[in-house]
Amino acid sequence: MTLPRPGSWEVSPSPADDPAPLDPRAAPAPRYGSGSLADLLPAVAEGLGVPGVTSGLRLPPADRVCVFLVDGLGWEALRANPESAPFLTSLLPTSRAGTGAPITAGFPATTATSLASLGTGLAPATHGLAGYKVLNPETGELMNQLRWDPWTEPGDWQPHPTIFQRAHEAGVSTAQVSAPHFVRTPLTRVALSGGTFVGRLDAGERMDVAARRLAEGDRTLVYTYYAEVDGTGHRQGMDSDAWRRELRFVDGLAQRLSEQLPPRSALYITADHGMVDVPRTPECRFDFDEDWELRAGVARLGGEGRARHLYAVPGAASDVYAVWREVLAGQAWVATRDEAVELGWFGPPGAGVEERVRSRIGDVVVAMTGLASVVASVTEPKESALIGMHGSVTPAEQLVPLLEVRT
Repeated sequence: MTLPRPGSWEVSPSPADDPAPLDPRAAPAPRYGSGSLADLLPAVAEGLGVPGVTSGLRLPPADRVCVFLVDGLGWEALRANPESAPFLTSLLPTSRAGTGAPITAGFPATTATSLASLGTGLAPATHGLAGYKVLNPETGELMNQLRWDPWTEPGDWQPHPTIFQRAHEAGVSTAQVSAPHFVRTPLTRVALSGGTFVGRLDAGERMDVAARRLAEGDRTLVYTYYAEVDGTGHRQGMDSDAWRRELRFVDGLAQRLSEQLPPRSALYITADHGMVDVPRTPECRFDFDEDWELRAGVARLGGEGRARHLYAVPGAASDVYAVWREVLAGQAWVATRDEAVELGWFGPPGAGVEERVRSRIGDVVVAMTGLASVVASVTEPKESALIGMHGSVTPAEQLVPLLEVRT
């Protein structure tokens, strides 16, 4: 498995005595095209002989491939807790050969965006799920792309085929093994559909079923998923005994699955994003609903605490950009829509964005650094109360493992 080295992913918060606005050109961009979550399934499909699918991520081919996605398991958090994840830690590339690197989630580093990137093999600039909540230009409303609320026709919102669909059409036996309630969700339809969905409530049983499905054909592709590392991190924080218990549990799941792999198999363990714990202090939580400067000129506040889309009232975009740069100086990279696109936040630098996607991106895009967030205590009370948050381009949120087991 050949992975790019981390390169520019060492990010330090701005010193407290230096309030100068951060230059968005200095923000690390996802490694679209060579080492991002969007490159994983195309690399797998290429190895399975699916026609017309290529990837800049090089993986050795295998006849049977399983992808196990652990929601919220960042590379940095995994490395920081080896005692809670002995099996996963044993698979870290640096622990074996001193080389290798994680892959990047993509921007924003959030579940709906990342699952669409994984499943379609496309960057957000193309698949269009550009954040937790983004503007639907057809209605003028914010759409929550994780909950798919308000309802929008899935095929219109994300029209590209998934890698699972393309693999299934190419004769690869394809299955998704996940919690039963995901079977009919719009997000599953636009990001993960293709082949057979198998619903199991018990996480251990999911591992057993995934292994059996993997052995059912000569060419197979199986996806399975576990959610509670993310959920516990949101509620309890990552620096909690509850989160470490979840990590120990998922470590056991991964080992259970690996021990049942049939011959000629590859198992890839990855995640959709990492996470940071945001202190409940005014210095770290800028409250949009309580700050008149941040509200001025903003018609819609999209995204989430660590990655915001700002939709300005007509004619106010430049003022919104200037004010947010000043208020969040040293705490965030603030970019215009065009800057964020050109800098490669939503897709490869210079590649542009599909026209149907462009206006879903905020007039101003905000990526937090350090441990800061922009909450909205009145309009987003549940999200604002979370301890663990994610979405930005910091290493803790962007870098996710790509661990490999082969038989």
